[in-house]
Amino acid sequence: MKTKTTMRTALWIALTAAVTTPGWAQNVEDIVRRLEANRIHGTSRAESVMTVQDRFGSRESTMISYSRGQDESLIEFTSAAERGQKVLRTANEIYLFYPDAAELIRLQGAALRESMLGSDVSYEDLTGGRTLLDTYRVTLEGTERVNGRATWKVSFEARRRNVAYPRQTMWIDQEWYVALRAEQYALNGRLLKEMTADRVEQVEGLWIPMRMVISDVLKRDSSTTIEIRNIQVGLPLRDDLFSLEELSW
Repeated sequence: MKTKTTMRTALWIALTAAVTTPGWAQNVEDIVRRLEANRIHGTSRAESVMTVQDRFGSRESTMISYSRGQDESLIEFTSAAERGQKVLRTANEIYLFYPDAAELIRLQGAALRESMLGSDVSYEDLTGGRTLLDTYRVTLEGTERVNGRATWKVSFEARRRNVAYPRQTMWIDQEWYVALRAEQYALNGRLLKEMTADRVEQVEGLWIPMRMVISDVLKRDSSTTIEIRNIQVGLPLRDDLFSLEELSW
């Protein structure tokens, strides 16, 4: 007959094996896949307000954004100061259009790290292409509660060097599969940016963060809030919407 100590030891071994087998790793990847399923839409159109708070005060910009899959997005600013400015992201490039100068600029190199309209969001943050699992190795660090919600804490280690953030940590809601909190790090482990999502809504069966606060910790007293006022997913979009010709129209 097994003693209680032996039975507890056997149970501990079984639990340890369960979290170190490939099945556990697959579960972590499934979590990330479901996270991306909420983030990447077949098509979408959103009306948003971006509020930048820094040592100079607070300022708002309004915008309409369109997306198709993970590779294509278009942002058009509608606020008076920036009206007509556009940002186009394709699979491999980012372009800016300034209507006053009728100028089209292709961003590359260090220009990608510049902030968009002085916000805590860089143009590099908009780059797409590969999925998270293509870009990072993922590890489940455990579970934690964020704003009263149960989350998985997942760490991301870059598979290659030329990524904006070599390391990331995300706290992914266990029901919504939305990152309620994220931290982004340099290769040396220095914290670069923090993100929180404090309002999440269900749209067409998808859980979408409707209000996010991003902070570039390298900037002093700076934060950027992006609030989605209206969003549609799965709507038809013109084939030429994400073209250079349309960008300068």
